Order: sequence, then structure tokens, then C-alpha cells
Amino acid sequence: MKILMVCLGNICRSPLAHGILKQKVKDKQLNWIVESAGTGDWHIGEAPDRRAIAIAKKYGVDISGQRARHFQPAFFNEYDLIFVMDRQNFADVCAQAENKDDLEKVQLFLDDDIVPDPYFDDNLFDPVFQMIDKRCTEVIAEVSPSS
Repeated sequence: MKILMVCLGNICRSPLAHGILKQKVKDKQLNWIVESAGTGDWHIGEAPDRRAIAIAKKYGVDISGQRARHFQPAFFNEYDLIFVMDRQNFADVCAQAENKDDLEKVQLFLDDDIVPDPYFDDNLFDPVFQMIDKRCTEVIAEVSPSS
């Protein structure tokens, strides 16, 4: 299973989702690949936001080695599932799909809700971490029910 987490800049939400799910997958000894990307291209090559790194570290998840990258249409061929953090990410990623199979891989991470972007509000990092953490546990149960 290859899963891609996508947000706007690939420095806050998707790196958290990437790191949290990767840690949970490792703990369950699942043979999954988890990565992340952003729909915007202005942070390519940068580490996650220092606040995202700090909140992840607080809960035992290391995301400091991640580097931002830009979502590419080729990712539809590389990943089994593409989780996006909000409706704008959903629209931006779906606009790059070439066919129905590509579109079927794209899902809002929180089903009918969005993961708020904490970039402009320091107080959102902890609640965002918690909501992503909870959803990552659910993703494992949904994708790998026997785990």
C-alpha cells in the first residue's frame, strides 16, 4: 500500500499526517509506504514548519527529516490512495487527474470535513495533531481491517 498525504504547502498538515501514519504503520509492522506533497510549490525542499516539528516531537513523532515537494500528476500512478486535507486541495489534485481511476484514489482525509490549516494560528497545531492522529488510526483499520 502506498499512501500520499496532500495539503497546500506540504509544511504543516500533510507532514504531520505523513509522520503520524508512517509511525503507526511501523508500529503495526505493515509494509506500507507513506509520503506527502503540497499543491503549492513555494516550499519545495524545505523542512516542515518548526511548529509542526515541535508538536510532532511532543507526541513522539519525528518529522524533521521530511522535505516539502510539489504534487505531480505522475503521483496518480505511484500511489494507491491520495488523502487531501481540505476541499481546495481536493479540487487542485482532482484537476490534475487524467481519468476515473485517478479520481477514485483521491479522498478528503476527514471524509466530509476538513483539516484546518494551522499555519496562521499557533493554537491549532495541537488540535490538528490530535485529529490527524485519530484519523490515521482509522485509516489503518479501514485499509487493513485484519491489522
